[in-house]
Amino acid sequence: MRVLLVEDEPELGATVVARLSAAGFVVDHFTCLGDAIEAVLSAQYRAVLLDRRLPDGDGLSLIAVLKTRPSPPPVLILTALDDVPDRVAGLDAGAEDYLIKPFAFEELLARLRVLLRRNDVGAHVPLITIGRLAYDLAAREPIIDGHSLALPRRELAILDALMRRAGRVVMRENLEANVYGFDDDISSNALEAHISRLRKRLADAQAGVILHGVRGVGYMLRAA
Repeated sequence: MRVLLVEDEPELGATVVARLSAAGFVVDHFTCLGDAIEAVLSAQYRAVLLDRRLPDGDGLSLIAVLKTRPSPPPVLILTALDDVPDRVAGLDAGAEDYLIKPFAFEELLARLRVLLRRNDVGAHVPLITIGRLAYDLAAREPIIDGHSLALPRRELAILDALMRRAGRVVMRENLEANVYGFDDDISSNALEAHISRLRKRLADAQAGVILHGVRGVGYMLRAA
């Protein structure tokens, strides 16, 4: 679950990154409009958290760039500009939601979950089931026989991508885009190591699935 944070306040940016990472998100954080534009032109995001007062311009300029991308992500504006005309300008520019600083992280997380549910193409199918493994799309929760299966965030990100494309091969580069941010130090076999650990956890939990690798292409999850 990869999201983009565009925020130039160092302390706030670091706090949001840490809290979102702990909640299972992969976060790319940039402090200026120029770097954010480059990011959205090279990566696919599930959501964008966007400040308006940036060193090189109004964050609303990024929304126009996002609209040129395939399946543009929803935008949640984070700003101290709390006058009604400012909020109207943000929403008219194409943002889905507006959160005024200072804010409680719990509210940010709740609003982000709402955006993701609203824009999830699979939201009309809340549970995907393969073998004995069910996956709650909205909660991003794997369930086996009614019991939640706890997974580290990178393994959960891999499972999320595989379950959303159940029965189809997910390209390696797509998995990496879901699991790693720009600042992550990725070794040549990092993805395989996560896949191996996820495969073992699913087997130990008797999930009734096979995580199948397609040499040189990617991975697929299917019933055992």
